[in-house]
Amino acid sequence: VVMKIIKHCSQSFPLITTGFLVGMDAKSTLEVTNSFPFPTVDPPPTDTYHDSNNISQLAAAAPRSKANGIYQNEMIKKLREVNVDANNVGWYTSANLGNFVNMNMIENQFHYQKELNERTVALVHDVSRSSQGSLSLRAFRLSPAFMLAYKENKFTVESLQKSSFRYQDILQELPLQIHNSHLLTSFLHILPTTPTTTATSMNPPKIPNSLSELPPTHNLPSPLHPNLSTLTLSIDPFLSQTSDLLLEAIESHHTELNNHQYYQRSLAREQAKITAWQQKRKAENASRVLTKQTPLPEDEWQRLFKLPTEPSRLEGMLNSRQVEQYARQVDGFAAGVTGKMFAVRSNLLPEKME
Repeated sequence: VVMKIIKHCSQSFPLITTGFLVGMDAKSTLEVTNSFPFPTVDPPPTDTYHDSNNISQLAAAAPRSKANGIYQNEMIKKLREVNVDANNVGWYTSANLGNFVNMNMIENQFHYQKELNERTVALVHDVSRSSQGSLSLRAFRLSPAFMLAYKENKFTVESLQKSSFRYQDILQELPLQIHNSHLLTSFLHILPTTPTTTATSMNPPKIPNSLSELPPTHNLPSPLHPNLSTLTLSIDPFLSQTSDLLLEAIESHHTELNNHQYYQRSLAREQAKITAWQQKRKAENASRVLTKQTPLPEDEWQRLFKLPTEPSRLEGMLNSRQVEQYARQVDGFAAGVTGKMFAVRSNLLPEKME
């Protein structure tokens, strides 16, 4: 499953790729045994400048599209006919330097947890991080508190203050374990062995019939050799790219903050107008009472004035969660560079004059 996800995401990089996961729910463990990519849909050629963005948007929204839902049900039906695990356990998506906290992921995961199973997960494979040599595969699920708030669409300041909901409570990261099959484990045990003689057509290599016939591997040299490239003092290019993405996320956060401040100023202006109108109407009604006339209704301001609609704070919370994701990545990248800088600190500082 992991190799299929890596291959699918790497082939389409840097475009977003998605697919669905099948497996079984064994008590408290969710086992993923197979994965299938969603078919790609080519948009009509209208503007070559926006074609790549259209393809990425279609791929990001593929898990909740109606056509892919039909394709997913047909694939699960075929899997049940051959008697393999055919329970939908979630979906997967690709990411670039941790850029996955957005509305597309939230809507896709909400669709799966609401329509299919509340235990479904979203696997996120970061292609850029994995290219450094360490696999970046993480599992997420929406928290029950966020599911309730998203279902009611209550992301106003008042509702968030009452529920004490924070941006850290949007996603729940789950522990992930990768298991190999017994057949693959046996094959990996054979790989370190080196053939004693050159295999030819007249002298084919001897294939062991059981595990007991495998030669011992404890005397073989370690496959990990010294790598001098890890000692370079150059700044990691992924660190600079992540820093640029962090600045963009902070700018988006400030834009959302400015929108909310503009709403507050507009609301204050409208409330000041309503207060002035109510005071004027009260004074007018007082004069009408003195002249024994019927007082005018004091609730006409609801028809004359329209209060601005409070914008949702969901986008701001997602930006905050994305900023936190980038900050953690910068911390991880900078840790290695800082350690090497301290190791050669004596050579970087000027020599002390005696």
